[in-house]
Amino acid sequence: MPKARFAPALCLTLLAAFSLPQAMADDFAVARPPQWAQPVDAQYNMYQMSPTLYRSALPDDQAQPVLEKLHIGTVINFLPEADSSWLKTPGVEQVQLPYRTNHVDDADVLAALRAIQTAQAHGPVLMHCKHGVDRTGLMAAMYRVVVQDWSKEDALKEMTQGGFGENSHFKDGEKYMMQANIPKLRQALASGACSTSPFASCVVKNWLSPKV
Repeated sequence: MPKARFAPALCLTLLAAFSLPQAMADDFAVARPPQWAQPVDAQYNMYQMSPTLYRSALPDDQAQPVLEKLHIGTVINFLPEADSSWLKTPGVEQVQLPYRTNHVDDADVLAALRAIQTAQAHGPVLMHCKHGVDRTGLMAAMYRVVVQDWSKEDALKEMTQGGFGENSHFKDGEKYMMQANIPKLRQALASGACSTSPFASCVVKNWLSPKV
């Protein structure tokens, strides 16, 4: 008789255990703020940030149908390796802006934001790094703050808690963001300046370049 009572109880316990992860996932999906980037394709850690901006991990040649479906016109790559090895879709522009989050400066951010804005004039843009977490995450957060006028706190919260993945370099991105002068970045972006500092290497390089 005790065994007969034990079996149903065990079944209910197992059912609850298996149901818990799904319930937690459902709660997370419901709780995800609507202004955060929304999931598009889990295989490539791809999310939509705006009607014309997407973020992802490194795609491959199997991702081309996804890019075509989203009408991606430009792919911006933050890795040192070019996208030409996998991206064969005619008409899709490739922009390569490699950088490291532990060496990022205003010139890197301005180059990325300017590339995004320029490309958006011609259609949706996908930006990516290897995992779609640290380098892509920082530029996504800076886009939120500089272009979309989010607070640093809100952008950092999406970057670190948005479900894009865990990364030890989040601290590097947070450190840069918290010391970044947002008004100066906006001014430089609008004026076409390559940096917020008159002594930045890109400025010095322009000084030394022969005028045509």
